[in-house]
Amino acid sequence: MSRIGQNPVSVPKEVKIKIDPGSISLEGPNGKLSLDIPHGIKVEHTDDKLVINRVSNAKQNRANHGTIRSCLSNMVVGVTKGHKKDLEIQGIGFRANIEGKKIVFGLGFSHPVVYQIPEDVKVSLPNPTSVSVEGPDNARVGQEAAKIRALKPVEPYKGKGIRYVGEIVRRKQGKSVSK
Repeated sequence: MSRIGQNPVSVPKEVKIKIDPGSISLEGPNGKLSLDIPHGIKVEHTDDKLVINRVSNAKQNRANHGTIRSCLSNMVVGVTKGHKKDLEIQGIGFRANIEGKKIVFGLGFSHPVVYQIPEDVKVSLPNPTSVSVEGPDNARVGQEAAKIRALKPVEPYKGKGIRYVGEIVRRKQGKSVSK
């Protein structure tokens, strides 16, 4: 039995749940999310808790049990509090600014890098060297943060580039002069 799948997901009062055969929808103050439930997994709503059970002990059902529970837990957090990823830009002259629905990055290239902000996540710049990505869907927030980070990954010699806040970058020693 999945240890993660055994634990019920507690649901706050402000979250509305709609369970259909094969899918579940959650609606809260931060938005609305839905998830397709695979065959072999049952989700029941009892006393402000979601209980996830599997129909049989087939290998795929055992694999999906904990995964669906984690996805539902992330959805509950997303529609109530929201998910957030913070990135920082390091390097001399590296900066970003918002122009309408786009972010223009100056990342040391011969041209500015333009990033189109998607509709389902909120991207903000608290200052020119930090980026904040927020939204109800954990996977979309992580995907958009990864796309922004991929514009200029951190290089290991000087540590210049875009990184997550708190990310540790292993530094390499440069060339050494022999005499």
